[in-house]
Amino acid sequence: MEKKKGFFTKALDVIERVGNKLPDPFVLFIGLAFFMILLSFVFSLFGATVAHPGTGEELQIRNLLSGEGLQFILTSMLDNFTGFAPLGLVLAMMLGIGLAEKVGLLDYAIRKTILKSPPFLLTYTVVFTGILGNLASDAAVVLVPPLGALVFYKVGRHPLAGLAAGFAGAGAGFTANLFIAGTDALLAGISTEAVAIIDDTITVTPVDNWYFNIVSVFLLTFVGGLLTSKFVEPRLGEYKGEAVEEENTEELPNAKKGFITALITGVLYWAIIVVVIMLPNSPLRGEGGTLIPSPFIDGIVPLILIFFVLIGLAFGMVTGKIKSGKDVSRYMTESISDMAGYIVLVFAIAQFIAYFNWSNLGTWVAVNGAEFLQEVEFTGFGLIIGYIIFTSLMNFLITSGSAKWAIEAPIFIPMFLQLGYDPAFTQVAYRIADSSVNIITPLFPYMVIILAFMQRYDKNASIGTYISLMLPYSIAFLVAWIILLAVFYFTGLPYGPGAYTFFEDRP
Repeated sequence: MEKKKGFFTKALDVIERVGNKLPDPFVLFIGLAFFMILLSFVFSLFGATVAHPGTGEELQIRNLLSGEGLQFILTSMLDNFTGFAPLGLVLAMMLGIGLAEKVGLLDYAIRKTILKSPPFLLTYTVVFTGILGNLASDAAVVLVPPLGALVFYKVGRHPLAGLAAGFAGAGAGFTANLFIAGTDALLAGISTEAVAIIDDTITVTPVDNWYFNIVSVFLLTFVGGLLTSKFVEPRLGEYKGEAVEEENTEELPNAKKGFITALITGVLYWAIIVVVIMLPNSPLRGEGGTLIPSPFIDGIVPLILIFFVLIGLAFGMVTGKIKSGKDVSRYMTESISDMAGYIVLVFAIAQFIAYFNWSNLGTWVAVNGAEFLQEVEFTGFGLIIGYIIFTSLMNFLITSGSAKWAIEAPIFIPMFLQLGYDPAFTQVAYRIADSSVNIITPLFPYMVIILAFMQRYDKNASIGTYISLMLPYSIAFLVAWIILLAVFYFTGLPYGPGAYTFFEDRP
């Protein structure tokens, strides 16, 4: 007799069916671009106008199906693509991070962090490593959870608890980090494109959420570790399964020496940067000796790129992974080839945002949306919580963080800017919602992989086991993050260098 499905299971089934019917993100944005063309035509028929919030100029909705619009579509297509801010930022970051990953440096650091962790810190180390693992992009989701399960199994603890802790860190905490990662560059670039709808002089940099991300790492590590030890592991009980085949832990020759060399190289590099900043009349400081704004902040991506290149070179040369300049070029090429899908998606995203901007539909939505929210008095922190819940629900239909932000940013960043909120703050709210709920969405591409890892320790594990295991982390991370956001919101703490809740507080 077939077991009757509960309400939650039925809801997940509906979400999965609807989500599976959505087109590929590239096709989705091509469709949205055509929708913008049609929408501009309809709005222009009614003579819709909007007053630009900065200049006060009366702007008409421009018809993309007019002669002028068709000229714009054809003549701007390549510029929209090559001039799209996130493209250069992300690819540049991946040259450095990709090199460090391809030579095995990030893999070695992740493995050693978990395998050498003291027993009393093991749970927190697994979560912590999962969070920091997003430096290695999606590789962390595949690497950290099985390592966590293996280490838990070796010390006599339930392996599924270790797997859950690792996946919570890597999957739900991926947007937090102690370092500037590719995600920061990607989101900041899209945010800069979106805010240009209202003011093209505003730039969102990859470090605008850095302070918030640093605090988030320690908060989520504590919450994830405590939840694992006090709730998840007791609920699982004692593990009585059979032994599993151990992971391959074979290391590169001289890996330890290479890691130490890379560490020393990185420390020396940043020490030199600090010394240069401290010099009188430093070229890295702004006018009057300011650090915010300054060439140092403006050039943070190249500085980070050089850092990862240097530590990657140090590790690769000592371990023998790099024997000549050809090896460096090959690894960087491989890291960029891994971004091929992203590059294709950017082409479609860039057209959609350009059409939204040129037609003045972006300004119209921002101004009228902000006025509506003020009229119904739905502003303040309640509005932000509402936005976080909305994005969390969107996660069940669109799992790609960049694709979802490319849809939301042109709408919400200009709209919230009209209410006084800094684009960097809106971006933080988005990251909280997008990151927390990832691990419980049926369309998350790594759900199948994690299920496979689970079944190595429990042959009867199914999607119900998966959801019941990961749902507490998703809720706990979301609640903890909202509380942290409230602390920053009400105390006026900066989210990054020069980035505050309200735009008027920017230096």
